[in-house]
Amino acid sequence: MNNESPVIPALCSVTFRSLAPEELIPLASQNGVRAIEWGADVHVPLGDLSRAEQVAELCRQHEIDADSYGSYVRAGDAETSEEFAQALASAKSLGANNIRVWAGRNTPDKLDDTQRQKIVTDLAAMAEEAASQDITVSIEFHRNTMTERLADTVQLLENADHVNLFTYWQPVPGRAQEELLAEITTLAPWLGHVHVFHWLPAEGADERRPLMEGRDSWSSLMSNWKTSPRWSKPRLAMLEFVANNDEEQFKQDMRVLRQLCTAC
Repeated sequence: MNNESPVIPALCSVTFRSLAPEELIPLASQNGVRAIEWGADVHVPLGDLSRAEQVAELCRQHEIDADSYGSYVRAGDAETSEEFAQALASAKSLGANNIRVWAGRNTPDKLDDTQRQKIVTDLAAMAEEAASQDITVSIEFHRNTMTERLADTVQLLENADHVNLFTYWQPVPGRAQEELLAEITTLAPWLGHVHVFHWLPAEGADERRPLMEGRDSWSSLMSNWKTSPRWSKPRLAMLEFVANNDEEQFKQDMRVLRQLCTAC
């Protein structure tokens, strides 16, 4: 049993990019979703403050928290500063208290010193800017970025060294359970939310599988999930994608996720 704050069953809106928020929110509410990370690519476009306010109101009507804004702002780009200003405005209009960002577009070994330092500087600057609005900044833990590997992620966070900068975690398909446990425990000084899914590595693209098949793995991972001492928010376990984009599979996966959250 983890003695941290309760784990909230949540959803990444990108799970159903084909559904408008007016369709997605009732579906989420009916299946026990208590918070949503809204993607900036389709549902709450970057800088569209009117749409952000509409989605925020729909969430309130269904008693769902719009806790996080899933931006695609990438540290290291020429447009990073301008795009993050838009993301911050969108998050405020949405009522989100966290913004997800990305650590570049390549692993550190494919970047030169100047490119790596630009990413570090951008992340610290975004964290500083968001802190003035009481909004945290969290880095996506993802392949083909500076956070693909654990050691690189720790180095990045230490170099950026900002109290308002955190990281997400999610499993990379194909990594052994021992490696996943090492990641989620080692990142504890910076860890906030977690993206939840069960995928298997496959030729060409990973295979999405029912969450039930990964229940034992996730039970162990969530039992070892400790957030940063600086993290003052609830812990969101955000379901991200389902097999075949199927609503029935989503309902089954959410039942499993709710059970995992209750046991955590």
